[in-house]
Amino acid sequence: MYINKYKYLIIGCFTLFFISCKKTIEKLQSNPNQGEEVTPSLLLGTILTDMSGTGSVGQLGGSGSWDNVQKYNQYFLGAYAYYGDNQYSWSNATFDSYTVLKNVNQMEKEALRTALGTVNVYEAIGKFVKAYYFYNQTSMNGDIPMKDALLGSDNLQPTYSAQKDVFQYVLNVLDSANTDFQTLITSNDVTLTGSVQDIYYAGDLSKWQQAVNAFKLRVLISLSKKSSDADLDVATQFSNIINNPAKYPLLSSSANDLEFTYVTTYNQYPLNMVNFGSTASRYAMAQTYVKSLTDLQDPRVYVNCEPAWGYMNNNNITDTLDFNAFVGESTGASIATIEQEASARTVSFINRNRYYNSYVGIPDKLVSYAEMCFNIAEAINRGWVSGDAETWYKEGITTSFASNDLNIADTSFKAYFLPSGSLTSIKAFPFTFKFDNYYNQSAVKYVAGTTGLNQILMQKYIAMFQNSAWEGYFNYRRTGIPAFRNGTGIGNNGTIPLRWGYPQVEQNQNATNWKAALTNQGFATDDINGKMWLIQ
Repeated sequence: MYINKYKYLIIGCFTLFFISCKKTIEKLQSNPNQGEEVTPSLLLGTILTDMSGTGSVGQLGGSGSWDNVQKYNQYFLGAYAYYGDNQYSWSNATFDSYTVLKNVNQMEKEALRTALGTVNVYEAIGKFVKAYYFYNQTSMNGDIPMKDALLGSDNLQPTYSAQKDVFQYVLNVLDSANTDFQTLITSNDVTLTGSVQDIYYAGDLSKWQQAVNAFKLRVLISLSKKSSDADLDVATQFSNIINNPAKYPLLSSSANDLEFTYVTTYNQYPLNMVNFGSTASRYAMAQTYVKSLTDLQDPRVYVNCEPAWGYMNNNNITDTLDFNAFVGESTGASIATIEQEASARTVSFINRNRYYNSYVGIPDKLVSYAEMCFNIAEAINRGWVSGDAETWYKEGITTSFASNDLNIADTSFKAYFLPSGSLTSIKAFPFTFKFDNYYNQSAVKYVAGTTGLNQILMQKYIAMFQNSAWEGYFNYRRTGIPAFRNGTGIGNNGTIPLRWGYPQVEQNQNATNWKAALTNQGFATDDINGKMWLIQ
């Protein structure tokens, strides 16, 4: 009996000892210099920077200038194999966007913790960011994890949501974000006013609301092949926005574009004076883009491209501003062919004066007024909403011209190029341009029907040069406009893929749900040529 008492006493002492040790260890492990909580504003800054595409985590949502996304949009080419080819190697996508989305969830939790209320600016912006990323991810892959994808370690094997369900979620959450922004504007919320963390609008909620609704128009237009789907009813949703401007305010000019602005001290423009010597000859121009301009005798080719000096010499072209002097190569050409042409200057380079003359460069537009104008023109052309398609079409063109430093009220301009053989001496080439003459060309002036639709799509593609993330490719895949170039240089047996394959990590760690997603979409394999629901 005494032995038992001593036994229990010893056990009790050891128990207290271990508990005490555990508390001591926990105390020693805690870092008094590391906060256990983070303000939602700091998370917002990280999220919005990632969304710009300037960081590796954000590439799926946004798109930095002159990155691979813009090669896939067939605006430019990699000129030398050493720096990367032009292949559409899409067998293994990234799900890094979910890292950003988990940060959004955490930001929303921190906003509630700081007693901002269930409707607050972080939650409203968070809804837009979720819609933005889910739209891009599903447009690339098809079915994707959504419903239980942001639970972190609580669920490492999320199921996949059908693409239609993802689009319905995106449309619903954008509508909710619009409502929340209106509530915040009405209550004069100033939580983010002047905030440096809001790198886009510095807390101007009216601009955020406009961007949300302009983006929703993009999403609805992307569903044009599903216009007969009664569940989505995209035409009615589109017309509701256009016909209710008080409820759904839209961008009124390019001044309110959702765009990432580079700065001199950090986040410098990827092409600038410092890296001119190492990168200025790496980028040749894609035929898809250049020919879209030269066929229309469009002076935007002077702004963004240089003449192909070697081609001019070989073909006795003496006028530097002759549209025949601007030559793009097919994205489908072999990298060896492109290298030879780049070395011989028989293909146009990017306009190195425009893109290497400062540290801030040209802002990257994520959602723009010009694109919105073309989307509205397309919807009117398709009969979704009443209105004057030509007015919106023309507004989109003139806005794009202005973004390219071509004020249509003027008639005298100068093009600036690096002359053949020069790396430093920029030369000016004066020219006269009248917008009315340009617009009245039969290939440009809007007409109704299919011809007009193709005109809208072509001008939208031209306007989205080096911006709007994946929209150049997404619009081509949806409409076939413009005709993207195929060939051995793009890989995939010379054809443009229709989707990205899922990440290898999904195949390894979430195989059951990955296989189910393929089966549900009618894919025997993770086929990058498979037709997702969106484009069927």
